[in-house]
Amino acid sequence: MSVPREARARAEALRAELERHSRRYYIDDNPEISDAEYDRLFNELQELEEKFPELRTPDSPTQRVGGAPRGELVPVRHAVPMLSIRTETDTEDSGAEKFDARIRRELGLKAEDPPVEYAVELKFDGVAINLRYEDGELALAATRGDGETGEDVTANVRTIRSIPMRLQGKAPSVLEVRGEIFMHRTDFNRLNERQQAAGERLYVNPRNAAAGAVRQLDPKVTARRPLRFFAHGFGELDGISFDTQAGFLAAIKALGLPVHSTHKIARGAQALIEYHREVSQRRDALPFDIDGVVYKVNSLELQRELGYVAREPRWAVAHKYPAQEQTTVVEAIGVQVGRTGTLTPVARLKPVFVGGVTVTNATLHNEDELRRKDVWVGDTVVVRRAGDVIPEVVGVREKGPRAPSDRFEMPKACPVCGSPVVRVPGEAATRCTGGLYCKAQRKQTLLHFAGRRAMDIEGLGEKLVDQLVEKSLVANPADLYKLDAAALESLERMGEKSAQNLVAEIEKSRRTELHRFIYALGIPGVGEEVAKILARHFGSVKALAEADWPKLAADKEAARKENAQRKKRGERALEVPLEGIGPELMDSIQKFLREPHNHEVIGRLTGYLSLKKIPVKPVIQGGKTFVLTGSLESMTRDEAQARLEGLGHKVAGSVSKKTDYVVAGADAGTKLDKAKDLGVAVLDEAQFLEFLRKG
Repeated sequence: MSVPREARARAEALRAELERHSRRYYIDDNPEISDAEYDRLFNELQELEEKFPELRTPDSPTQRVGGAPRGELVPVRHAVPMLSIRTETDTEDSGAEKFDARIRRELGLKAEDPPVEYAVELKFDGVAINLRYEDGELALAATRGDGETGEDVTANVRTIRSIPMRLQGKAPSVLEVRGEIFMHRTDFNRLNERQQAAGERLYVNPRNAAAGAVRQLDPKVTARRPLRFFAHGFGELDGISFDTQAGFLAAIKALGLPVHSTHKIARGAQALIEYHREVSQRRDALPFDIDGVVYKVNSLELQRELGYVAREPRWAVAHKYPAQEQTTVVEAIGVQVGRTGTLTPVARLKPVFVGGVTVTNATLHNEDELRRKDVWVGDTVVVRRAGDVIPEVVGVREKGPRAPSDRFEMPKACPVCGSPVVRVPGEAATRCTGGLYCKAQRKQTLLHFAGRRAMDIEGLGEKLVDQLVEKSLVANPADLYKLDAAALESLERMGEKSAQNLVAEIEKSRRTELHRFIYALGIPGVGEEVAKILARHFGSVKALAEADWPKLAADKEAARKENAQRKKRGERALEVPLEGIGPELMDSIQKFLREPHNHEVIGRLTGYLSLKKIPVKPVIQGGKTFVLTGSLESMTRDEAQARLEGLGHKVAGSVSKKTDYVVAGADAGTKLDKAKDLGVAVLDEAQFLEFLRKG
């Protein structure tokens, strides 16, 4: 299919506009448009590229989602070694004075000679990276490694939106830019909230999280990490020149590379001292972590004259700040309830001054982490704080008296709403079961309920939910169905048309599938697959709410024992009720549904909703395993999955030897390649539709 001229022009315009908005957001910190408007432009470009695959270019913003996983990271030898900078451990003013005195001595300057001119910059607490641009296009990204040889992480780095895949203006033949990949602290905190909500391990600090993301074998994982980049140095060059470090930063900024605005020129030791103090005062206000500042002789000619010693440049030094760790005593251990219902143990501390503020509370993350660190009331502990990151207990410095009464135990009920708490198997988190009622979880509950895979209420985003909760218009999901346009119009940035659209979306959500509703409730441990199992088994909310869970558990165990005997006799196995749901998860579901406030909200919701009871066949013995790839013309991927599951088949996310069929639509990806490698049967869309027709 030939690409219409209008489509080609529109795609080029969208790519340019999206890259400009990405620069303004990630580099200039001065966005022009809302996230929703950016998403609208992005989706328009994505639809154009799906309709006309010839329009898809390697440097398109849509290609920042990550490619196929790799088996290993490939070694890369640096054209110019990536050497480390010497650290000045004297954190006082005298540290800057020592560096300046050494530079003047090395250059043979006398007391009456003019001060040395330095380029001064922040020392980002991130991951060093080398970006190689050839004729303006990002050709290679490599880690520092041992300085001589790093690892090829190009596929991962392409997912970082602040790194341009193509330079602006007239680009040199070769430009190697060096800098740091890092995370903003707010992004890091949100990442850990998601980790905790999913029951996965928490990251210790933003630097560790960034380092792990950069070296991922699966670029799609990297794409989900909120990484950023700032440039500060260079490697191999061809077709570009400059005389100073400041000139280099100005040149690469003009090419569209991100350079932080705090760099400046400082002349002499006193100017270095003033910069060190100035950044120290601003340090907590920065959105990311730094552990010092860097002084570089500005003149590249003088840099060459000074040279290197022990694989470190003589012309640069990192001047650090005092450590942001202190010791104090744990006076008590309490619990906070997060917005996802997770109970987090918190150490109540004897007040201690750390990183510029007085700290009285420090997180212990979860019960497993608390036990691993073995923290008790009365212990002397090390507390760490970096910028505005929540202070944490690093470990125990000295054990206290440790009476049995001082041992911390997680509460059996939520301290906010009094609902029972559960710990879902496989998770480190302990959760409140009062999700539809608990005040601490209110906003997150509403956002989850309205999500695309739940009730799919388009337009009910975070900012709007904040207003609905703060103005007491909505306390639980059932209250959404009492909203009218007049109430919504009173909210900030909500005009008449927007209010009417949202009311229409809420109205549309009244008619949905049972499994979507069950998933929307946010029951701890109940994801989409478990919701489908529950919907298949019970068929209605009433049957689910009134289930005899002890009897179900007993029936399940009896069926398993019977099947073990049948297997020995070579007989066909019985269907096991609620296969895939273990006893601990059953307990979690039961506690959530039996919690009185949840029960009341669910009752109200079922009065508002018309849940479609789609006849769904149970998973059958001999049911096939399918994997879907590419796009189908006749239905969405979700619809295809629902049709297959309705026939008793299973849909998996990846191809393996156990896969029976791969359904390959247009633009099928690596799953199709793997199917061919493994000899798995492949169905095109016509064959797939015929399979569904035969049932």
